[in-house]
Amino acid sequence: MIGAVVIDVDDTLCLTEAACFEMENEVLARMGRRPMSRAVHLSTWGRTLLEAMPERSPGVDVADFAAVHRVVLREYVEAGRLDVIVPENLAALDRLAVAGHRLMVLTSRTEIEVAHLLAPDHVLAGRLAAAYHEGNTRFTKPDPRAFDELLAAAGLRPDECVYVGDSPGDAQAANGAGLRFIACLQSGVRKRRDFAAHRVDVFIDAFPDVVEAVASLGEARS
Repeated sequence: MIGAVVIDVDDTLCLTEAACFEMENEVLARMGRRPMSRAVHLSTWGRTLLEAMPERSPGVDVADFAAVHRVVLREYVEAGRLDVIVPENLAALDRLAVAGHRLMVLTSRTEIEVAHLLAPDHVLAGRLAAAYHEGNTRFTKPDPRAFDELLAAAGLRPDECVYVGDSPGDAQAANGAGLRFIACLQSGVRKRRDFAAHRVDVFIDAFPDVVEAVASLGEARS
């Protein structure tokens, strides 16, 4: 039995790479800096924001960027330009819950970057058993220890959990921690060949396909 379905946020639960590219360039513009290229953003996508920014904008003051980013992030969320979880994805979460799976999210975002998703009036409220991010984990992906707090708190073995993500780093973390892994290719940023060095139990073309994917993994173990 798969006890928990653990889900990544960016380009998995919601499509965000393009929106984040625009948002981060807006931050750079307000700082009087040149915009980054889409190619650079794509090549560093999947890394934590402040870790990636020196490569995305060489010479940037990371602390100043973080301060302006907080303001722009709030504006984008309030305008519905970031972290929009479509009804089909919410319906998939509900179907997973009905099937008896605990639902959790695990992301490399900071606490500030996920605060709005965890607000009591958000559509995720009541759907998630727990949420793990840079603020309440000691390690971040692709380090397999990113799952340490989640597994300990849930009282589950790694083989009782499946992680759903979009990047090779997600696969690396899940593989190393002993979780099964479902790769979501909906964003189009990654292809199957990008996961060649990692174990992927199931590929899905769109997030709602996760319901059947999880069911198939349960059947494979029975």
